[in-house]
Amino acid sequence: MKKSLTLFLVLCVVAFFNYFCNLQSNSDANKSEYLNHNDTVKYVGMQQCRSCHEDKYKTFIETGMGKSFDIASKSKSSADFSTHQIVYDKFRDFYYAPILKNDSLYVFEFRLFGKDTIYKRFEKVDFIIGSGQHTNSHFTNVNGYLFQLPLTWYAQKKRWDLPPGYENNHNVRFNRSIEFECMSCHNAMPTVADFTSNKFMQVPNGIDCERCHGPGELHVKEKLAGNKVDTANEIDYTIVNPRKLSWERQIDVCQRCHLQGNAVLKDGKSFNDFRPGMKLSDYWEVYMPKQKDSEDEFIMASHAQRLQMSKCFIESNKKENTNSNKFATFNLTCVSCHNPHISVKLTSNQVFNNACMKCHDNKNIQSCNEKSVVKLISKSSEKKNIENVNCVNCHMPKSGTIDIPHVTVHDHWIRKNSNKHKMDNAKEFIALYCINNSNINEISKAKAYLSYYEKFEQKNELLDSADLFLTLNKKNGSLNFDTRIHLAFLKNKFENIIEFVKNNNKTEINNAWTSYRIGQSFQYASKFIEAELYYKNAIRISPESYLFYDKLASVLIQQGRIEDAILQLNISLQKNPKQESALTNLGYAFMLKSDTKNAKKYYEMALSLNPDHEQALLNMVGLFIYLNDTKSAKIYLLKVRKRNDLNNEAMNAIKLLQ
Repeated sequence: MKKSLTLFLVLCVVAFFNYFCNLQSNSDANKSEYLNHNDTVKYVGMQQCRSCHEDKYKTFIETGMGKSFDIASKSKSSADFSTHQIVYDKFRDFYYAPILKNDSLYVFEFRLFGKDTIYKRFEKVDFIIGSGQHTNSHFTNVNGYLFQLPLTWYAQKKRWDLPPGYENNHNVRFNRSIEFECMSCHNAMPTVADFTSNKFMQVPNGIDCERCHGPGELHVKEKLAGNKVDTANEIDYTIVNPRKLSWERQIDVCQRCHLQGNAVLKDGKSFNDFRPGMKLSDYWEVYMPKQKDSEDEFIMASHAQRLQMSKCFIESNKKENTNSNKFATFNLTCVSCHNPHISVKLTSNQVFNNACMKCHDNKNIQSCNEKSVVKLISKSSEKKNIENVNCVNCHMPKSGTIDIPHVTVHDHWIRKNSNKHKMDNAKEFIALYCINNSNINEISKAKAYLSYYEKFEQKNELLDSADLFLTLNKKNGSLNFDTRIHLAFLKNKFENIIEFVKNNNKTEINNAWTSYRIGQSFQYASKFIEAELYYKNAIRISPESYLFYDKLASVLIQQGRIEDAILQLNISLQKNPKQESALTNLGYAFMLKSDTKNAKKYYEMALSLNPDHEQALLNMVGLFIYLNDTKSAKIYLLKVRKRNDLNNEAMNAIKLLQ
């Protein structure tokens, strides 16, 4: 009996030892070799890097990345303010003009009636985004919340116009939120308030060294301590040098920002988590639409995607490359042609040609030479002089992009023949496909379709596709609760959401937007007490999201709790005072108290921000009817009808006033 017990104890110790060793081994295997991947290593900023790398700093700040973002000033802007260029949006009937006053920039929005200005709004430009090589767009800062302004400078055409995405009746004026995903590619490492998308706590001035090299705190400490590394023969693991990464990880560094699409974050990940040298698809997957007969079309930030379509890229990066493969000379990546520290405007054609020459011999160049009727100086025994050859112009021709007007860029799909695409023809949507990961699950696909629906096209078939992928993943229903709520919300199936919540016995919601959507569903079902609970939960999770206070106030008004509603609306407006909806709701709350003075005040404040805000206009009608001022009521009714002939409330009110 004692022997059996002893043997059992020995086996337990051995098993525990093996388990511990395997656990330690797995931990080491998953651990990054780069020491600055540890989340305790902090970012130190470009000026700290400059103290040792002045030469790199001087050239980098002249690159597009170095000039990507800064505080608004005349010196930062590449725009022309010498002539009065007016931009007119015929769909919304607004005019826009850039204003330069001393060293401050403003966007002026106004409306004319004949020769009279009947409405005007000025907004200060706080930040300029874009290097000015292609565009300068403009942001305003409202208590830390960043919004895009409705005016962009297009440098190549030297003209002002509406920003990308604002054309053809899509002008959202001053209400486009600048979210972290966007900002993180045009900047160093900004920080946002927890669980918010556009409440910025810190906004650095432009892309810096650490966007490509990772946080530098440890590297600086090691160098100041005198710990040097012979980087000519070794790798310094305190900082990432992208040139010493595998070609896959090199591409990930670049396509972190030069791969624009629908980014679907992995569970528990944020856009702040990825660091150079990591695998991008461990943090998010990027989806793009596949459309019929559209391979010649591309968007502005598609460099990584287009390059990876090239035969040069595919063949040079095959894992089974052999010496017999003419493309096996080197791995083609972005840094094969681009030195990120030097502006492309200062890079000679020869630099790009040399990259091509690593695989394509003189015979290839001579063939291109003959076809392009470029005279080369050549001798059979000497290397050909290719100074006059421009490989890029023929094989990566410039073209317009489908997402940004008035701009031309080089198509990074390297190929023999390239046809200019037609941007004016609508293309047949086929499907979404993931660019940076071939092993994706159904939940990720569903999220991609929901994102595409919200951002680009509100077509029911996109929601049907999301529904299909969630159905395929039905066995893991508990894992995609938030996604199912999101889908049902976009389909306006509010009763289904309520039933789904009850069936899943969800007593705790940890996603603010999920809680908000559930609250909306209960509110639509006139279950105001339940709606209030979910709105309050959304605020608990994300107290800086001002929209949630507005929605909570609306359900409090429906319960007759006017003073409580006014309190919530004031909190919302303290965070962002430029909310048309919250101001309108606050005016309505005072109207319910028969406080017509304050009601009128807040309605007018809402209309000073947006003269076409229908609810504010209709509420003004109600106010004047209450005051027996039918003349003023008719004036506001006509304003509603002018902007929306189909508004039933306005039509009914006109009949009552006749």
